[in-house]
Amino acid sequence: MLADLTLGSAVVLFLGCTLVIGVAGTRLTHIVDDLADRTGLGEAIAGAVLLGMATSLSGLVLSVSAALADRPTLAMSNALGGIAVQTLFLTIADLTHRRANLEHAAASIGNLMQGGLLLCLLALVLVGRFAPEWTLWQVHPITPLIVIGYLFGLRLADRTRTRPMWQPAQTRETTPDVPDDQAQTRSARRLWLSFAGLALVLGASGWLLEGVASVIAEDTGLGQSVVGVLMTAVVTSLPELVTSVAAVRRGALTLAVAGIIGGNAFDTLFVAASDMAYRGGSIYHAMPDGVALWVAISLLMTAILMVGMIHRERLGPGRIGFESLAIAGCYLAGAAMLVMAPG
Repeated sequence: MLADLTLGSAVVLFLGCTLVIGVAGTRLTHIVDDLADRTGLGEAIAGAVLLGMATSLSGLVLSVSAALADRPTLAMSNALGGIAVQTLFLTIADLTHRRANLEHAAASIGNLMQGGLLLCLLALVLVGRFAPEWTLWQVHPITPLIVIGYLFGLRLADRTRTRPMWQPAQTRETTPDVPDDQAQTRSARRLWLSFAGLALVLGASGWLLEGVASVIAEDTGLGQSVVGVLMTAVVTSLPELVTSVAAVRRGALTLAVAGIIGGNAFDTLFVAASDMAYRGGSIYHAMPDGVALWVAISLLMTAILMVGMIHRERLGPGRIGFESLAIAGCYLAGAAMLVMAPG
């Protein structure tokens, strides 16, 4: 049905999905922040698991749908481009927190653990691409390693939160993760139902976007790599942008950073899920060089972010951290290389 869309209809539907994803993502922030306090999970874990997972659903559905439809380039470019653009969104969130550098104020060992986990998972994606093209039932051995690594990393992050071996120094700009008394009065059942409903809306939007993106890529001649990295990845990542900015304005700074880093770690599961859905062999070896470049860029952006969280500069150029400027520069350079690449 979606394959019969005209380019004009596809663009209109693309914009409609963008609006739905943006609105649903904004509402999710308040619900997850209350769930973090109501359940005792804390902002770092709730942001990484609940917020990161729910806001990533549209991108997950899109990548899996593309892999099932034998469009591995779109599947991988959406997944990996989403990780890069979501890291870029922290720069925008940093701009909205004028009191101090966001990475300084949201100091959290949980966020550092999630960042380290993300580096490991992205490295596994690169290992999969350069490893022999072995598959079992059309699934590459790296795929179960990514899933196991993600689950083990979450366990380590939770254990570190409850029994930390060290703590970041507290300053006047640091915002501690303190439960909100008002959240304790809200019905946990209603919060979970709202969370599930919004997550369903985001998943359905991702399914629609996959068909729309294919039409746009074919009719405009832009190609699946450009459409995946610079269009669908941005749109399916909009919840991370709006939730991060909303969390900063709400004062939940740890949640703002955790939602991005945790969402990125969850997004590596897009690759694992896409490999299982793809019937043409190893999806890692179907990934073109232009998409593999974004794995390296995401690794670099995440490493810069972690350096910023450890260094904890209070105020940098333009009242944001040096890492925010470096991350923006990495993303723009990658986008320019992708657009100018031949073919």
